[in-house]
Amino acid sequence: MKAYRASVLYFVGPAQAKRAILETDGLLVVGPDAEGRQVVRAVGAYSQLASQYADVPTAHWPGRIIAPGFVDMHIHYPQVDVIGSPAEGLLPWLENYTFPHEKRFVDPGYSAQAATFFIAELLRNGVTTALTFATSHPASVNALFTEAQKHSLRLITGKCLMDQNSPDGVRDETEQSLIDTETLINRWHGVDRLGYAITPRFVPSCSEAQLRGAGELAARYPDVWIQSHVAENLGEIAWVRELHPQVRSYLNVYERFGLLRPRAVYAHCIHIDDEDRALMRTTGAAAAVSPTSNLFLGSGFFDYAGADRAGFQYGLASDVGGGTSFSPFHTMLAAYYVGREGQSKSGVSLKPQQLWWQHTGGAARALGLEGVVGNLQPGCEADFIVLNPQATPLMARKTAQAASLDELLFAMIVLGDDRLVEKTVISQATEAAW
Repeated sequence: MKAYRASVLYFVGPAQAKRAILETDGLLVVGPDAEGRQVVRAVGAYSQLASQYADVPTAHWPGRIIAPGFVDMHIHYPQVDVIGSPAEGLLPWLENYTFPHEKRFVDPGYSAQAATFFIAELLRNGVTTALTFATSHPASVNALFTEAQKHSLRLITGKCLMDQNSPDGVRDETEQSLIDTETLINRWHGVDRLGYAITPRFVPSCSEAQLRGAGELAARYPDVWIQSHVAENLGEIAWVRELHPQVRSYLNVYERFGLLRPRAVYAHCIHIDDEDRALMRTTGAAAAVSPTSNLFLGSGFFDYAGADRAGFQYGLASDVGGGTSFSPFHTMLAAYYVGREGQSKSGVSLKPQQLWWQHTGGAARALGLEGVVGNLQPGCEADFIVLNPQATPLMARKTAQAASLDELLFAMIVLGDDRLVEKTVISQATEAAW
């Protein structure tokens, strides 16, 4: 076992009413469980735990905060070099930047070097669990899983399914795409900390035969994830309506093909109505809220009030490269803006603890991984970050004046970036740290 002494941030309480606890002089104890996984064995005040774990080697980090590693519910690893590309909106951005760049991932060597950079960037920003898109090329999936496995990262990805309305170089063939998907599931799903996600890119890119095949694979492998996009952009919604005029809504297309269930994650969910929200709740599907992307591409605002009224699950996501930063702090701040300016007439003032929960334990819950990642309660896998609130002069000045936990968390959300993350620890990786 190992122990770490610092301020320790974790969450307690029922799923719908989590609150953050900060032990200002805390102790986090990590050790193997019955299956050999490195998990949290104890967490709490140093004064209460020190004598019980006096013989355990202890690292002392005064002035630092140990916090759960962040969970990114939606990100595109092939879009690292597309970030910050100007466009009039989603569809022109895909056509002019994303699809041309993704063609390069047919090359295993290119996929491997992009995967190496991508995983390093996640870890540098404190992201320890991610659900990510690859491209339509199996080489891109193999490269990303290989790199994630090397670092013992908990990562979920899958090959994009896109057999229509896609340019040469990224468009796949229906039958072969489903064969490749099943082959990748059997090779990677459940290996170490890796998980597979059946990945229809979005409805316009997939024929009915491909969507039907994806649904059949989802039924055959009920513990894999599903990921796609829905109701991000008004032009995209109009396109779906032309392709599927008999279906009530964009979301209902996925329902028709058996692609709504627990562990199904749909990015954006901006332009949906109460019937769609009820469908999300009853099927157990979750939304990945991507505020920096939605603001950057002018797609719209996620309706937090509507989501909470309906009671479906959601969490935060960077959506790089439509999203503008790998940093969870930038994402949380953008979510705060969206909540204030969103579809609800009165807006929603998201509290700092809510924002932090949405990017850690709340996102884990939406992924079906509650109690596994996203928190530092006993039994959780011991992935954590070490934060330095004095990382910049302004942050040091502001955090020193914090009179409450909310003020401290909000100061870090507003002023934080990768400099705030001093260390990222993946305990399954034999104390590897970044």
